[in-house]
Amino acid sequence: MKVLRDIPDLKNKKVLLRVDFDVPVSDKGEIEENFRIKKQKEVLDYLVGKGAEVIMVAHISDESIHKSFADIIPQLHILLGYEINFIKSILDIEPYFKNYAGPALLENIRQNEGEPKNDPEFAKQLAEGFDIYVNNDFAVCHRNHASVSAVTEYLPSYAGFIIEEEIAQLSKIINAPKEGKIIIIGGAKASTKAPVIKNLLDKSEAILTGGVVANDILKMRGQDVGGSIVDENLHEIFMGISLSDSKLIAPEDYNIFENKILDIGPNTIENYVRIIQKALMIIWNGPMGMFEKEGFDKGTQKIAEAVVRSKAYKIIGGGDTVAALQNIDMSTFNFVSTGGGAMLAFLASEKLPGLQALNYHD
Repeated sequence: MKVLRDIPDLKNKKVLLRVDFDVPVSDKGEIEENFRIKKQKEVLDYLVGKGAEVIMVAHISDESIHKSFADIIPQLHILLGYEINFIKSILDIEPYFKNYAGPALLENIRQNEGEPKNDPEFAKQLAEGFDIYVNNDFAVCHRNHASVSAVTEYLPSYAGFIIEEEIAQLSKIINAPKEGKIIIIGGAKASTKAPVIKNLLDKSEAILTGGVVANDILKMRGQDVGGSIVDENLHEIFMGISLSDSKLIAPEDYNIFENKILDIGPNTIENYVRIIQKALMIIWNGPMGMFEKEGFDKGTQKIAEAVVRSKAYKIIGGGDTVAALQNIDMSTFNFVSTGGGAMLAFLASEKLPGLQALNYHD
């Protein structure tokens, strides 16, 4: 895989930089969590410092109430240290380069139909006028989209610093000895987390579960979960996973409201903390319960406190996990992944289209 530092000369090179600005934004247009944006500063500083002319491309998730980057442009100056110009359309890229005035951000790339379709014609249009493509957005590497995959067919393409770091750190998890390795899996979307359990169950000392993932396992084990949220197609999701394996640990008690499991209970917290205290490596993705609601955040808080106190090598990831830990100093963790689905896909040893496009071979 070719990386950004391999490029000998960036002076006056026109760089298309894939970044991750898909962050929660309030009704008033204020950025509520800026971790992913601030992580982009290092690569932007490097490119600008080497004399490159940079236009960034990013997306806003389909679930967001905001469909444009217009509101956050002024805030990017504070977070990145540059006046970021705003380019409303691909058609405006060429005119901008003629009067280049510093780093710029292209409007939400997903407003273009060709983006999610990985349309080669759209990718060719996007690449026009650029000299180099750099992907610094690990979080979207599990998507086969035009600004991630197809664009690499039209430009010399390189991995940015975040991609390099994510691969190194997540590979460390997979390759580390199982002794002392603890995986904490919570939240929802068991369809994306079951493959991680399947891949790491025999490579870990214990997998601690919470949230909807735990509800699913409990139900598959024949326990009554009442009206708790569970995924559909459970037999399909957990196919090939030995649910009776003693290393796969589900809650033994719960915090229940209106016949729904909304958090892990005190005995489970005590057991999980005891296991965490003995860990040599901890990987955490997904909260233990409905942490957003007061009264059902204790499980996540107590597990977070135990992880922070641990002297183990600590890696966390996933948007909900980072949001749940926003009051905790992130420097207490050895690594915080910018990826949610991409982190899970990598840990499940799946092939990520964005990495394959960069000719990554594990």
